[in-house]
Formats: sequence, structure tokens, C-alpha cells
Amino acid sequence: MTKCSLVLPYILWLLSSHRRSLVFQGREAGDMTGAGAEDDIPLGERKTVTDFCYLLDKSKQLFNGLRDLPQYGHKQWQSYFGRTFDVYTKLSTTWKDQQRLSLVLDNRYGLKRWQIGEVASKIGQLYYHYYLRTSETSYLNEAFSFYSAIRQRSYYYQVNKEDRPELVVKKLRYYARYIVVCLLLNKMDLVKVLVKELSEEIEDYTQRFNTEDQLEWNLVLQEVAAFVEADPVVVLNDENTVVFTSNRLQEGGVPQLEQGMVVGQLTLADALIIGNCNNQVKFSELTIDMFRILQALEREPVNLATTTSKPGTLEPSEKPAKRENPHKYLLYKPTFSQLYTFLSASFKELPANSVLLVYLSATGVFPTGRLDYEGPYDFGGVLTNTNRDVVNGETVQKRNQAQKEMHCLHPGDLFPFTRKPLFVIVDSSNSTAYKNFTNLFGQPLVCLLSPTVYPKSMQDQSQRGSLFTLFLYCPLLAFLSVCGLSSLRQGLWEKAEEFLHKVYRDIGQMITRSQAIDQAFLQFYGDEFLRLLLIRFVFCSATLRLHKLFRESRSFPESYPQLPKQDTVESSLLQKHVLELAAMLDVRSLFWDGTLDVNY
Repeated sequence: MTKCSLVLPYILWLLSSHRRSLVFQGREAGDMTGAGAEDDIPLGERKTVTDFCYLLDKSKQLFNGLRDLPQYGHKQWQSYFGRTFDVYTKLSTTWKDQQRLSLVLDNRYGLKRWQIGEVASKIGQLYYHYYLRTSETSYLNEAFSFYSAIRQRSYYYQVNKEDRPELVVKKLRYYARYIVVCLLLNKMDLVKVLVKELSEEIEDYTQRFNTEDQLEWNLVLQEVAAFVEADPVVVLNDENTVVFTSNRLQEGGVPQLEQGMVVGQLTLADALIIGNCNNQVKFSELTIDMFRILQALEREPVNLATTTSKPGTLEPSEKPAKRENPHKYLLYKPTFSQLYTFLSASFKELPANSVLLVYLSATGVFPTGRLDYEGPYDFGGVLTNTNRDVVNGETVQKRNQAQKEMHCLHPGDLFPFTRKPLFVIVDSSNSTAYKNFTNLFGQPLVCLLSPTVYPKSMQDQSQRGSLFTLFLYCPLLAFLSVCGLSSLRQGLWEKAEEFLHKVYRDIGQMITRSQAIDQAFLQFYGDEFLRLLLIRFVFCSATLRLHKLFRESRSFPESYPQLPKQDTVESSLLQKHVLELAAMLDVRSLFWDGTLDVNY
């Protein structure tokens, strides 16, 4: 079994395994309450029941078929989703008329509330899957609205009174799906409430039934609890209540291009987000680093309401204007063949004037010895999948040290994809292997590389996610963390954020006005997502270079091509800004004076 996936869909498929057929009071479709009873049912009511049975079976077939659709590619799945949405639209309208149709189904077919809840839950899953396929965050709100309605209307309330463990499991799975959507929407207060309710449901479930899945459900609870607590700093309001902030791209959150700036017109179209950090906080198959970079590549969701659904249907219409996010594949511990398949699919479908982003958060693989010729496969790389080939308790890899790790992604493995614009982020203990990149085809190419060594105090926090990715996700959160602060008042947080917006603008001017900067950076600067990543990278580099705990050159981020240091990461103006922010937060003593000649 492999663990590569689109990640979030497979928490749903995992939770919905062994799905039972929907049966009403033990009766199959069309089976009434006794011999001759069918003759007593008016024709109109009989048609209502028959139509409902047909739509129910059809909806189950289409829904189950979603798992067989290709995980990659943009077009193959759209018509199938359209048919599925259409059937669920008709199915939901069958019981939405509470004055007539719902009563008919209740009286003639024994329709129960949990069965209505299951239909609503699947509609929520459809919207959720649509988000995963399109990366359009607004569809998360649609999924949330259905999951929220199920809880508000207590559709699963009566399940605990029935002596059927499989029905309770349906309820537990619903809670897990709901929690995933709330996590993605940063509704952390609600997540905590749902986790508490889920914990109580699991305790009741395990006490009533002799189950074998108690440990699995307890693990779900532990993972989501750790996920919620992963942020190293909390923001508190005047009542000492934690305030949760979103770090998706918001209107006005990126410095605008100034008149006269000469930058490229490239657009970030696809992103592969790859994670393989064994000791890092994760939920299902989504590590905290993957979760953070996922949000850094999305716009803040809006409520679609009726503006993007076709009239009279649940099916989403075309993508909302000017709301597009880059399409993303989330790959947790992919094998080399799986990773290359997704890379090839993205490369093949990449539109003209578009960029492919590859984000790697994984353990480093180092070369076993020094060779006379050091090529793109001799510096090691990152391990995307733990070697599972075990013989007598020993990995096959260890039996022949001359062999290279099969699932290591070397810089040379990405060379074929540099035929099109490529933006690479490597967060790993061997990120510097990607300094040895070669641009063979002359297309724009940039690699942002994490530090390979952190101070001991930072290493202790590594389970909560990488500091480098935290800077790319939320620079203020990372700045506070590197300064050892665990909480901040909301007023000061907002003041610091406002100050950082000015810093970002100045960094943008440094990048675009530098006479020595490589043109690749300017080619990518035209895209808002990549612009913000580049600006945050420069801020991260400047901060760590001034921080007294970061003394080794390996503790600083690097890039390919190299940035002109004097114009960017070692700019006196940027150093002044870092020290001003430190003074604002009362941590000035942790930083060197920017005028000192510090040996890097």
C-alpha cells in the first residue's frame, strides 16, 4: 500500500470504507409493509417513493465512482462531477418539500433523519472534493454549510439510540469530515467544540460496542488536537481569548506593482506540495508544513451563495472571475514513480506563460562518499518516501551502500521540467543540494532553500513545523517564534502587521530596482503568490542574519540563483526595519546592531 494521495480526499475515503447500503427500516427499495399494501398506496405517492429509490441508488453509484477518477489532470473529472451534482440536486429536492414529499417518504418508506443527514453529508463531500479538484477555496464554504446544517438540525441525534454500531460510525465519520473542513477554513474555535463532541461520541461508542477501531479513533483525536495547537504563538484579545487569524492571500495583502516596474507576466498555475517529515504534526496525510504552504497559495474564501451555482442545481458553474488559485496536488510520502507521474501530468497541462511550483518538505538524503565527478545526482537530495522494502527486519537499501536511495528526489530529477518556468521551494536538512541546479533550457528558474542547521532551541520546536516554512506562511508568527515569544496582544499584533506591510513594499522595491539581480526573480515577481513568497523569503533571510542565535552560514536560507545580498537580505534599510520590529516587540536585545560587520 502506498501513502501517496491527494491527501484530503483520502481521509474521506478512509473514513467511508465499508460503506453500507442505505436501507430504510430493513426494507429494500420498493418493498412495502406487507402483502397487498402496495395496492393501497395512491399512484402519486408510489411514484415519489419509486423516484426516490432510483435517485438514491444512482447517487450512490456516482458517488462511489469518484474514487476511480484519475487523481491528476484537470479535465477528465468535470463531466462526471456534473452528473453527480445533478443527481444529488434531484435527490435533495425529493425531501426538501417538508409539507408533502418528506411526509410521503416518512410514512410510506420509513425515512429517518440520519438517512437525510447522510444525503446532506455526501453533498458536503461533493463540494469538498470540488474544492480539492479546483483549489477554489469558496467551495469550502459550501461544504461547511451542509455539514453545519446536519449538526444544527441534529440529523444524527437518534443514531446513538439504535443498536447498530455501523450507524454510530457514520456519525463519527461525519464529525471527522466536518473537522477537516473547519481546519481548512481556520474555524479553530468550532474545531475545538467538534473535537470535544467527537471525543464524547467515541467514548460512548467504545463503551457500548466491543470494537476493534478504538485506537484508530483515539489517534484521530490526538492528531487533530496537536494540529490545532501547532502554532507556536497565540494572539490574545482584551478578554484573554485566543484570536485566530487567516494567513491566506487577502485583498491588499501583496505590494502592488508600481508604475514603471519591469516584471514578467507569468502566472502560477500548478503546485505540487510534497511532505515526508515523520516527526512532524500531521492530520491524516497532511503535515503541518503542507497545511501552511497550502494556505499560502490560496486566496481568502468568499461565500459563493448563488453566484456560482447553475440555477436550480447544486453544481458549481465556471470558476468565479478573478478568484482563481493555483491548482494543487497534495502528496504525502509519494514514491518516486508516483511523484514523477504527477510532475509529468502538471508539466503536460501547464498553460502558456504559466509556472509550475514544487514544494518539498522532507528528510535530507546525503551522499555516501565524495566522487571525482560531482553531477546533479551526487549531492543527494530529499527523501519523499520511506523505503518499505524490508528483508528480515533490515531495509534492502542498507544491504548495498553503493546504491542510491530509490525515493530520493535529486536536483537532476527536476532537470526535464525546467523546459518550462519552474519555481522550487526545498525545506530540508539537505536543501543545499539544490544549489547545484543547472538551467539547461533558459526558462525562468528559481529555488528557495531552507537553512540546513538550526539552533538547539529551534530544533526542539521542529515537531510543530519548520521555521522556514513558517516564515513563508506567516512572517510575523515566525518572527515571534524565533524571538521566543509565545503570546501577543491583538492590538500589538495588528500594529506589527501594519508595519510589515510597509517592509514588504520596501523589499519589493529592492528586488525590482536592483541592477544585479537575476532576471528569473523578476520574471516570477509579476504573480501575486510568487511575489509574496519572494518578499517573505528575503525578510526571513534578513531576520536570521541579524539574530544572535543564528551564527553559522548553514543557518541562513539560500537561493538559486543567488540574490545580490547588499541589495536585498543585507540591505541597511531592511536591517533597520528588522531592528525596528524587534524594538516594537521588546526583543531588540536578541539581534545584532545592523551596522556591525558580522562574519557569515
